[in-house]
Amino acid sequence: MTTTRRLGRSGIEVSAIGMGCWAIGGPFWAGDQPLGWGEVDDDESIRTIHRALDLGATLFDTSSNYGAGHSERVLGRALAGRRDQAVIATKFGYPTDETTRQATGEDASPAYARQSLEGSLRRLGTDYVDLYQLHLNGLPVPQALDLVDTLEGLVTEGKIRAYGWSTDNPASARAFAAAGPHCAAIQHDQSVLRDNAEMFAVCDEFDLASLNRGPLAMGLLTAKYQGTPTPRGGDDVRRVAPEWLPWFTDGVPTGEWAERVARVREVLTADGRTLAQGALGWLLARSPRTLPIPGCRTVAQAEENIGTLAYGPLSEETFAEVERLLADLRTAPATA
Repeated sequence: MTTTRRLGRSGIEVSAIGMGCWAIGGPFWAGDQPLGWGEVDDDESIRTIHRALDLGATLFDTSSNYGAGHSERVLGRALAGRRDQAVIATKFGYPTDETTRQATGEDASPAYARQSLEGSLRRLGTDYVDLYQLHLNGLPVPQALDLVDTLEGLVTEGKIRAYGWSTDNPASARAFAAAGPHCAAIQHDQSVLRDNAEMFAVCDEFDLASLNRGPLAMGLLTAKYQGTPTPRGGDDVRRVAPEWLPWFTDGVPTGEWAERVARVREVLTADGRTLAQGALGWLLARSPRTLPIPGCRTVAQAEENIGTLAYGPLSEETFAEVERLLADLRTAPATA
């Protein structure tokens, strides 16, 4: 069974399922709006990264703003002495104050792209990043294209191996990929609950990897939300969900999305998988370009998520049944 995939036209080989590192950054804020996933145990986070590596995960996705840099610091600590086993993807575009843990706005300038990378390299304890991603989802295309020369220069200098854009807009992704020879990936919202067929068409056209953000719908596609849900804490982004996060209202699953999960739960778990493993298996079956990056905060979560590799993609029959069950509930892709 194939457990690795290519990171688009970079040719870099990565595990077919990676680990998202947003949650291990701990709390950070935009004013009173929480942007993290609550308090974290750094020692457990490091054990989780080590367990993911031991299970065959090589792709770790973080960002300069997760926990105001804390996620990168923890990942760097965990990869000390094991850097050659990991493919690190990080992002830029949202400056933060590391002291106050406050987001301080947006910066899409070429100068900031370089400055942010230097900070990321320092926190990660490395001299290069494998995939450097523009984080500003809705940035106008002309401003994104202004970054291409700088990003190509960083490739030439050996500070990054490839770059991409975290955006849910297929037209933006197409323009960026067309302009950037070393653009290798698009990170976009993608789960069994909400598909983005147009983005897959762009990835096919330009030989890009599809990094799947929110592959478990922020936890909705896990056993955690079976039965009577418990509201999340006040420093958890799901408790006061921003406009771009549709899965939760006041810290509990939104009714319409919970209904989608209820429809597919049985078929996703029919072959012995957990719900999360079924949802990740759907993504692996969706396209040979998908690279789900589910967040992990504990060793148990890493074992469950990376354990999907032992099952592989859903069968054609199971995939088709999921599509049939959700056919009348599919919505337009996210644009927030």
